[in-house]
Amino acid sequence: MKRQDEENYGGLREAVLDRDQRRCRACPNIERRKLCVHHRVPGVSRLDLMITLCTACHAIVERTQIVLGEMTPLLLVLWREKHPEGKEQLYLPLDSELPGETEQLSIPV
Repeated sequence: MKRQDEENYGGLREAVLDRDQRRCRACPNIERRKLCVHHRVPGVSRLDLMITLCTACHAIVERTQIVLGEMTPLLLVLWREKHPEGKEQLYLPLDSELPGETEQLSIPV
């Protein structure tokens, strides 16, 4: 792990985990998921630009389109950093009608 730490985290992975008390900074992580260190700026390994997240929160930041009401404020900030051009859905339109057979349902990618 030490070699991976040097290559991927500039030797700072353990320092980030220690600073964050080995806890996810975005949720209580009640399920005790594994922890990972997230680069707030891809490829830049600086202590002030790295944060400890559980695997579930890290997946949200890295991979998902979001509904704003489902995110903690910190996850929202991290998601916006990672996806500056990303589209945010403010709510799920559950009371609207479904599109007709000939209409296209537009889903953001």
